[in-house]
Amino acid sequence: MAEELKRLEIGMEHFEDIKKENLYYVDKTGFIKELLENRGKVNLFTRPRRFGKSFNMSMIKNFFETGTDKEVFEGLAISREEKLCADHMGRYPVISITLKNVEGREMKTAYYALKNAVTMEIRRVAEKAKLPESKKLSEYDRVQLEKMLWGRYEDIAELTDSLRLFSGFLYKHYGQRVILLIDEYDVPLDKAYENGYYDEMVSAVRGLLGAALKSNDYLYFAVLTGCLRIAGESIFTGLNNFAVYSVSDMEFSKYFGFTDEEVKDMLHYYGVSESYEVMKEWYDGYQFGDTEVYCPWDVVNYLRKLRASKNAKPESYWINSSSNSIIQNILSDAGVTTKDELGMLISDEVVEKKLMPELTYTDFDHANKDVKETYLWSVMLATGYLTETGKTESGFSRLKIPNREIREIYEEKILGWFKDHVERDEKSWQMLCDSLKEGDAERFQEFFNLYLSDSISIRDTFSRKEMKENFYHGMLLGILQCEKSWVVRSNQESGNGYIDIMLKMPKEKTGCILEVKYAENGAFTKACEDAVRQIAEKNYAEYLIEDGMETIHAYGVACYKKRCQVMHKSIK
Repeated sequence: MAEELKRLEIGMEHFEDIKKENLYYVDKTGFIKELLENRGKVNLFTRPRRFGKSFNMSMIKNFFETGTDKEVFEGLAISREEKLCADHMGRYPVISITLKNVEGREMKTAYYALKNAVTMEIRRVAEKAKLPESKKLSEYDRVQLEKMLWGRYEDIAELTDSLRLFSGFLYKHYGQRVILLIDEYDVPLDKAYENGYYDEMVSAVRGLLGAALKSNDYLYFAVLTGCLRIAGESIFTGLNNFAVYSVSDMEFSKYFGFTDEEVKDMLHYYGVSESYEVMKEWYDGYQFGDTEVYCPWDVVNYLRKLRASKNAKPESYWINSSSNSIIQNILSDAGVTTKDELGMLISDEVVEKKLMPELTYTDFDHANKDVKETYLWSVMLATGYLTETGKTESGFSRLKIPNREIREIYEEKILGWFKDHVERDEKSWQMLCDSLKEGDAERFQEFFNLYLSDSISIRDTFSRKEMKENFYHGMLLGILQCEKSWVVRSNQESGNGYIDIMLKMPKEKTGCILEVKYAENGAFTKACEDAVRQIAEKNYAEYLIEDGMETIHAYGVACYKKRCQVMHKSIK
């Protein structure tokens, strides 16, 4: 009888579930050994969202916390470190807090969320230790503990001092210093910036972390995670032995994300090794230190699809689960230079940029254009929209788009420019639409070239001709979809193939077929002729004829950089 395959879980949160639920786990427990050998008093790990930060925090908690289920680690890499396990496993009180849900439209709401996050963890740890009954606490300690358990803080100062005070209670009870874990520490700051109460939240987070990390005699060590290193507001000022491990650092690089070998092993285990190249093209390419990694969120999501159907198409999973308030509008005011650099990135080239190791929201608001641009490139790297492939001799970072999934995000943003441009220039857009309806290829070419001139330039370095064509296809599709009285379809099946763009104008009983080609090295005429020939040979007009269209126009549209050529043929 075949062995039952382990279950794949999307977004695993609790490390102990890998044993209880028989889950597939990519073994990252070596992280614990490296942490113990190289840790600072306070350790900050910055990585993009969905790269395993929270699950690693759950793993740390499960390993060190008193009363842990040691069987969970049996057979994993850390279990072979017998002395280390004997000295540290299950030996410490652990406070583990996530701030990922600390948000709100106003500070009052966010404050209650922060208070709730702290209170719920204090309650969990106190109940586990039976702390209210501990004979090692004084009467005064018990009064203070009671207030914490019910979240009855008289003011924000009492809340921000709560973790330091509670650490002292745990030290008295266990005779052992505390390990403090704070996951997604920067989320409250991001949400506060987005909603206009940033200074108030900075004060609260600074107070909470300052008391817990700087003035805490009962702290063994602390681990924090987030996307950005926020330091300018003095959140971490004064910390001794403070270690920061960013996406550029060599240490711990293989413990966030999946390596190539780990992904190959997963595909083999589930019998879909033939999907390796597609998986790599779409979800690999992030460089953390000296390790190239895949986004684990994407890998698991796509692998689940492949298990259901080996013909499953890759999708963009990460963008639907990851956001940043600054990134949302990062390209909105892009000037000529930035547009040219975006063209380089989308064409699989590299841009060289000076980055800021420490990021602050307030500096961004008051920065001049050059500093703001430096800030934005830094945020794009930290949040996963770019990856670093090395440095120049002068210390500039060499940045590129990691994979096809992220490239499509850029393309969607750029295509959004055209929608905005169309809406602003209604007269030109209407003339472009009229020229299509009337079969006037020369005028259509003229107006499409106007839109292309305000675009980025796709270079010949772009990896595949198919992907270049897809970019121009999407651009043209976005323009035409603004005409609400038309039926506009992409990749419509007809005849012996799929039409790039099909238009139906029901009132005029007119249809259009547009086949988009990339004119390599500027060979416009040949590309146009190939497109028109393909429309005829594959009988693309069949669908429109059967649908009762009385006039049908066929267009071959050839694009190269910021120029196009259009060829027309009347079919009916």
